[in-house]
Amino acid sequence: RELLELMYHLGNALKWQGVKQGDRVTIYMPPCPLVVASMLACARFGAVHALVITSFSAESLADRIWD
Repeated sequence: RELLELMYHLGNALKWQGVKQGDRVTIYMPPCPLVVASMLACARFGAVHALVITSFSAESLADRIWD
C-alpha cells in the first residue's frame, strides 16, 4: 500500500512537470525503494524510462542517457 501511494505521488509530480505518454525519462538516483516507485510511475504514464544508478562515471552516465 505504501509503494502504491508513493507511486501515485510521484506520478502526480511527473504529471505536474509535463511528462506524458511517449516521453523519455531518465531516473538518476541511488538504489532505494524510491527507484521502484519512480519506474512504476513512469510505466503508469506510458513514459519510456531508463534507470541510472549514481555510482556510474560521468562518461558512462552520458552514454546511458544518450542511448
